[in-house]
Amino acid sequence: MVAGGTGALALLMTGCSIGGEGKLASGGSDTTVTITPANGTAQVKPDGTIEVKASGAKLRNVTVQGGGAAISGNYGDGRKTWRSTRTLTPGTSYTVTAQAGDGGKARTVTSSFTTLKPAQTLSIADITPNVTGEKVGVGMPIFVRFNRPVADKAAVERTLRVSPEKPVEGAWRWVGSDQVIYRTKTYWQPHQTVRFQADLAGVNAGGGVYGAKDAQATITIGAAQITTGDIGDHHMTVTRDGEKLRTVPFSAGNGQTREFTTTSGVHLLMEKGNPVTMTSPGRKEGDPGYYKTVVNYAVRFSNSGEYVHSAPWSVGSQGSANVSHGCLNVSPANAKWFYDVMQRGDVINLTGTDREVEWDNGWSVWQLSFDKWREGSALR
Repeated sequence: MVAGGTGALALLMTGCSIGGEGKLASGGSDTTVTITPANGTAQVKPDGTIEVKASGAKLRNVTVQGGGAAISGNYGDGRKTWRSTRTLTPGTSYTVTAQAGDGGKARTVTSSFTTLKPAQTLSIADITPNVTGEKVGVGMPIFVRFNRPVADKAAVERTLRVSPEKPVEGAWRWVGSDQVIYRTKTYWQPHQTVRFQADLAGVNAGGGVYGAKDAQATITIGAAQITTGDIGDHHMTVTRDGEKLRTVPFSAGNGQTREFTTTSGVHLLMEKGNPVTMTSPGRKEGDPGYYKTVVNYAVRFSNSGEYVHSAPWSVGSQGSANVSHGCLNVSPANAKWFYDVMQRGDVINLTGTDREVEWDNGWSVWQLSFDKWREGSALR
C-alpha cells in the first residue's frame, strides 16, 4: 500500500482535466480531497504521477487498484498529500480511492482513469539464467535481452535491480542496443539466492516506447566450482568450495594455427551436450582440414568452439601432449565425471598459451577489469 515520506510531483499526462475532486463515495464534511488525474481522464502518460491532496483533514488511506504493477506512494505535508512513487502500466484502467478525516466526518473520494496505450512497448524477451531448479556457478553473469532496441538506456537501466542475499558490488554493461549484462566485482558468494527485478512497466524508454510490464527472476548460486589448468602442463584441477575434487589430464590444442590454439584466460562453463557434433569452422566437406566428429559429454567454455569433451582416441596423449583442434580432450571416464558436476557459470581459468580469450567470446566477461566493465553502463 503506502508508506510515510515525501515525493516530488512530476505530472505528465494528456486529456482535458489535470485534477478534480473525483467521485464522492461517502462523507459530508468540509473536508476536500482532490485526486489527479481526475475522474474520467483518458490517455494518461504511463510515466505520469498520481497525486492526492486533502484540506480540512489528514489523509487516512490511499489505495490504487488496477492491472499490472502494484502502485505504491508516499505521504507528505503532515499527511495532507500523497504521491505515487513508480510508473503506471500502459493501456490500463486505474481507480484511486482516498479517505480523509475520522469518524462520521470522514470523506472517501475515488477517481478512475486510463493510461495511454502506446503503439510500441518494451519488454524483456529473455533473462539468463532463469531455469527453475538450476544452480549456477559463482562466475555467472545475468543477461537481459529486450524485444526491441532501447533508445533511453539510462532510463531502462535505472529500473533494473539485483539483490543477492550476500551483498557484492556489481554493474551493468550494454553489449548492444537490445542487451545488457550484469557482472559482479568479485565472484558471487556460493550457496545463496539472487533476485532480479525490473520495474519496467510504464518507463519511458525513448522514441514513444514505454515499458510494457515488470519482470523478475530468482537465481540460485551453487557451490564455488573452480577449474584451473596449465595448457603446457596438460592437467587441470577442479575444486569445490576450496576443496580439491580431482586433477584431470588433458590434451589441448596443438597450436599449429591460431584456430587450433586453446585460449588462455578466465572462461565460464556455458552449456553441455551429449552427444555434440563438432565441425571445422569455415570449411566444407572436401576442404583441407575439414572434420566432422561426434563427441560425448561435451561442456562448452567459449563461442569459438572450445569444449571439455570425451576423446578416447587421444587418451595416450592426455597429460603429456597437445594434439587437439583446440578443445580439451579428456578420457571418457573423466569427461562423464566433469559433465555431471558442471554448473553453468562455473569458472575455468586456463594459462599457458599466447592466445587470450576475448572478453566477449562466450561468457568470458571476467577478462575485463571491473573498472573497464562498468564503463559500459549507461549510468556511469
